Amino acid sequence: MDTTPTSICVLRLSAIGDCINALALVQILNRNFPHAEITWVIGKAAASLFEGIPGINLAVYDKKTGIRGMLRLRKQLKDKNFDMVLNIQSAFRASMVSMIALKSRVKYGFDKERAMDGQRFFTNRTVKSPEPPCIHVLDGFIAFAKAIGCTDLEPKWNFFLTEAEIARTKNFITGKTVLLTPCSSKEFKNWTLNGYIEITKYAISRGFNVIIAGGKSEYELQMADNIISGIHIDKHRVTSLMGKTTLRELAALISQVSMLISPDSGPVHIASALNVPVLGLYANHNPGRVGPYRFGQYTVSVYDEYLRQEHPEGNGGLKWRTKVHNKFAMHGITTVMVREKFDKILTDYRL
Repeated sequence: MDTTPTSICVLRLSAIGDCINALALVQILNRNFPHAEITWVIGKAAASLFEGIPGINLAVYDKKTGIRGMLRLRKQLKDKNFDMVLNIQSAFRASMVSMIALKSRVKYGFDKERAMDGQRFFTNRTVKSPEPPCIHVLDGFIAFAKAIGCTDLEPKWNFFLTEAEIARTKNFITGKTVLLTPCSSKEFKNWTLNGYIEITKYAISRGFNVIIAGGKSEYELQMADNIISGIHIDKHRVTSLMGKTTLRELAALISQVSMLISPDSGPVHIASALNVPVLGLYANHNPGRVGPYRFGQYTVSVYDEYLRQEHPEGNGGLKWRTKVHNKFAMHGITTVMVREKFDKILTDYRL
């Protein structure tokens, strides 16, 4: 960069986990350009987690409103002419938001390796993919900061959790506590009910209380009930907060527990950002790309095994975001695998 930017727009609408990674980018921008105004165009579902964080102006777009919502956003931002737009979401909807609502002569997007849905037709600067080709999503975001001249590139997160948010959730923490968030955004990415029951029982046997948390869909509420129903001894040591916390309260809860156990989901990234040990469970997506940034060593993954089954010719030429399509791949994770990682966390963190 020849000049220091005074106004930067970051465009990342979803999903919650990706937005948590995007927060690290935004706060890198805050540190490197302390006098710049940072606007984050974000989706409605994720926005509540980041409300009230200093140094960020949130501009919320509800995907349900379609083009009308984009026009409304354009009106909201009509006085903004950004020095640059960092479009870190390679999706057609995000590109349309950029074209319709965001004014800037400089719009950064992904390079050929990572751009999708025609994003390269909506940007005029590309950000080179970091090496090696298969990188974590966050590394790809940080590459945008590097491209515009940032030198302090260390990812750090601060949710600015309030005393009230901490106090509200502190009431549920009694002694050593494991938080289980069993449900991802897609059912096939969840582990088995029996697996969740067994690891809950194992956590109890190792002296922990267990809290189950997540969203309020009927499926998630039933999952929590079914897990608790499978605990026949010491059931009083399991508490369900499923559907009872806001996103920020969930973050406050995570900040106070000893460990999080979860499949590929937003809470994984909240815990990683808060430096709380994560035991992540993966099969359909590469945890090296979308797993917990700080706690990959505790991930239980059968991704490579199933990828080899689907691509026996070898994965040398596969795209960096290649998925496993077997809807039952998570069944390949055994309780023995999960217990081993659980015990490793206990040892490493002296729990």
